[in-house]
Amino acid sequence: MRVLITGMGGELGTRTAQLLEALPEVTEIHGVDFVPPRRRLRHAEFRRMDLRDRERLATYVQEIAPTHIAHFGVYEPHARTTPRQSAAFTEATTVAVLGAATRTGALERVAVRSGLVVYGRDRGQPAVPDESSPVLPTTPFGRSCLEVEAVAVGLGRRHGFPVTALRMAPIGGSHIPSPLGRVLRLPAVPVPALADPAFSLVHQDDAARAMVAALRSDHDGPLNVVGPGAASVWQAVRLGNRVPIPVVGPAWSAATRATEFAGAPMPPHVVELLRRGRTADGTTAIEVLGLGPLASTQAVCAELFEWATVSAIRPDAAVAV
Repeated sequence: MRVLITGMGGELGTRTAQLLEALPEVTEIHGVDFVPPRRRLRHAEFRRMDLRDRERLATYVQEIAPTHIAHFGVYEPHARTTPRQSAAFTEATTVAVLGAATRTGALERVAVRSGLVVYGRDRGQPAVPDESSPVLPTTPFGRSCLEVEAVAVGLGRRHGFPVTALRMAPIGGSHIPSPLGRVLRLPAVPVPALADPAFSLVHQDDAARAMVAALRSDHDGPLNVVGPGAASVWQAVRLGNRVPIPVVGPAWSAATRATEFAGAPMPPHVVELLRRGRTADGTTAIEVLGLGPLASTQAVCAELFEWATVSAIRPDAAVAV
């Protein structure tokens, strides 16, 4: 396996590279992103570049001719990039990398990061969708994820390689940039005044394990990757000892401006989750990929709030020399 990881500079891409380094069948690992990885990698090679430079991206991909691609180059708005950058980076990386890889003739399998956002939360949509449920994204990030799936699947059918679309629940854990996580860690969190919708999360390590398993599997199609259980918005706020601020109707616009002023912008897909929830049936992914036990949504929430705790060092504490 000669693996290319797009988005390697992010927490998920870096963790996936570490897991792949331990596999004997993986002979080469290459990665690309606009920022370098923040963890130590033993064998993987990283190339930093402007992801909007499609010609340079395509040239790099053709040089390494990957057999497998772990496509984390699907950038969530207000995670590591602005909404405009997210859209530009996602489109350029998807089109340039996948297009160039197919032209090499070496590509055998692609696994892409997608999200439960592709199902949308419009009226009539199932509250707990499975992989057979219709996709009808109702936010810009949802439409972006679905477009990435469509490009990958279209190339796969045309050139004869399988594509696994990992439709992940919102990803949480320590040190992973997440617009939902930032909002939940605010001292006061906007919550729906007249409802208490449920949502699910997936731990960052489980998301990386799912990507590695998808690269090693023969599954062709979408899979929901969801931590077991769910939490309601009010439950999550109470778990973190935050102050809930009930919001109704047009007041969500004011709440969005307030959280952005506080340093935690709420893109539309996060507002949608807080107002209407977001969960799915993830049993098929566990069976197909053999993931074993996953961290529960409640456990991911707990870790999310533990990360926010800072322990001060006393000035009179002994210091080793």
